[in-house]
Amino acid sequence: MGAADRDFDITILGSGPGGYVAAIRAAQLGLSTAVVELHDQPGGTCLHWGCIPTKAMLHAAEVLDTARHAEVFGVKLAGAELDLAAMHAYKKKTVQANARGVEYLFKKNHVTLLHGRGRMAGAGRVAVTPRDGKPFTVGARKVVLAVGSVVRELPAAPFDGRKVISSDDALELDRVPASLVVLGAGAVGVEFASIYRSFGAEVTLVEMLDRLLPLEDAALGAELARAFARRGIESHVGTRVTEVDASGSGVRIVADKGGKRLELRADVLLVAVGRRPRTTDLGLEPLRVKLSSGGFIEVDSRMQTAEPGVYAIGDVLATQALAHVASREGIVAVEHAAGLDPRPIDYDRIPSCTYCQPEVASVGISEEEARRRGHDVVVGSFPFSAIGKAKILADTRGFVKIVSERGYGEVLGVHILGPHATELIAEAGAALQLEATVESIAQVVHAHPTLAEALGEAALAALGRPIHS
Repeated sequence: MGAADRDFDITILGSGPGGYVAAIRAAQLGLSTAVVELHDQPGGTCLHWGCIPTKAMLHAAEVLDTARHAEVFGVKLAGAELDLAAMHAYKKKTVQANARGVEYLFKKNHVTLLHGRGRMAGAGRVAVTPRDGKPFTVGARKVVLAVGSVVRELPAAPFDGRKVISSDDALELDRVPASLVVLGAGAVGVEFASIYRSFGAEVTLVEMLDRLLPLEDAALGAELARAFARRGIESHVGTRVTEVDASGSGVRIVADKGGKRLELRADVLLVAVGRRPRTTDLGLEPLRVKLSSGGFIEVDSRMQTAEPGVYAIGDVLATQALAHVASREGIVAVEHAAGLDPRPIDYDRIPSCTYCQPEVASVGISEEEARRRGHDVVVGSFPFSAIGKAKILADTRGFVKIVSERGYGEVLGVHILGPHATELIAEAGAALQLEATVESIAQVVHAHPTLAEALGEAALAALGRPIHS
């Protein structure tokens, strides 16, 4: 019996980290499960155009920087340079290995992968239009919308793939531009700024808000700007672009910086001003699915839309656009669809990781947000410059900052900038999940010499008794 003749307990539109995780969990729960995916392989934006290839490029950049400064460790590596074609081959190999892993998981769990564009065809029906082949419809007792997002384009700066580019284009450039302006200093913008600076480009960041990484604690953005300046990356915050001219050999960017005209010129402009949900042409109009003014799908705490049996997860929601958020939302959705009572997600406890150099990571709420919510805030901060392992690595940039409340000492947020911050944040995530206090973190015996000692010292600093400062 072909897929066109089948009914499934649950059909998932999209195979990104939300969709494929939801599919595997649904299959574990005994539900007959189908995933509709337009592209040749599963994995979605994260695997093919986002998290995985970007982090592969960031790792290549880090290896290159380490090789260039290997003499610090008594190692002589003459002539370390970037082989761009070989780097792209390594990146592609990494992506393909992960994609094959998802395909294996689908087979192992008996998930049916349907290739084509999926859209609702009324209640309990999903239409699938293959790129080559005859359209067909499958029955779906429950549906999960996990179709993700697309890069946001500015009307004043349409993408041309060469001089004005998106993050998708930045993954595949066949040359390193001599100069690059990055518009937008969120996670995507600062990661590509970091990559292309390591690769040899002159890089300038332009951000409309008042700091780099404006969604993070203010201390992180300020410290990152200083670290980037030492790397030769120029930053303009509080700056609004008013004109983009790509008619010449390069790009001319005109901006307003605090009421003063700023003009920049570069070979390439990378526009990294966010993404928009892919919620058009999904067949939602006859259904009771509600969209917000920003085009996001509205759901309850179990990811249910207003249409019975239809769920939505990931970038189509107005939650953090992070792969691990989509994965957790997918699990919540299918567990509820299977009749379970999953715990709602506490979005305050979602870790955020930015893989530029130096790395940035956080979990919980910022100091500003804690004060806005009325907490009597106590902050403890400790620099990596006082940590032995950081000195061994010859990377003493940054700090660990713990935000807590005075009454019981409960940890409200942990914010890290420095070496391996994206790995260190896991301890902080566990601490918040367990409602830890600064005293309980201070009582943890952290092995020496490790970078994690900075977490214990930051907790001690919040208590007013740091040992190494």
